[in-house]
Amino acid sequence: MQSWTCICLIICSMQSVCHCCDWIRHHYGHLSSEYLSLLDQMGGDITKQNAPVFFPTSLYRHIDDAEFEDKVRFLKDTIYQIINLFDGNMKSVTWDKKNLDDFLNILERQLENLNSCVSPAMKPERRLKRYFKKLNKNVLRKMVSLVSYGNVFNTCNQMNIN
Repeated sequence: MQSWTCICLIICSMQSVCHCCDWIRHHYGHLSSEYLSLLDQMGGDITKQNAPVFFPTSLYRHIDDAEFEDKVRFLKDTIYQIINLFDGNMKSVTWDKKNLDDFLNILERQLENLNSCVSPAMKPERRLKRYFKKLNKNVLRKMVSLVSYGNVFNTCNQMNIN
């Protein structure tokens, strides 16, 4: 009887992973296109001005060579950090409220689905967390404007699963 229970649990676990892979393959790209379009509409002309916080290019290059689950975890952590950036920092930004709500809803939907794809035991990448903390402290808290959100746009553009 115990062996059947184990087999049942294994099959259920495999279905969850397969569902996750299917979701990424069939829905992630579409939702990413939607939120990038919304961010583009909200931002209008995104600045090319460099921020006092450098984009962690090496971190994104490093994740290109990572295992699939590590890439998914990295995406999940990045989306989580972006949602946190937008939470409560929008007082002086004049974006269309509906577009902003749609943007955040899409990110939250992606986060929810990506959460089901990875084991919760792993801690977020420290360098990624540090980047967003610096971005929030040194840029967004000081210059809450469309200019500072250009950095968020650049981060969103980097989020792809190969």
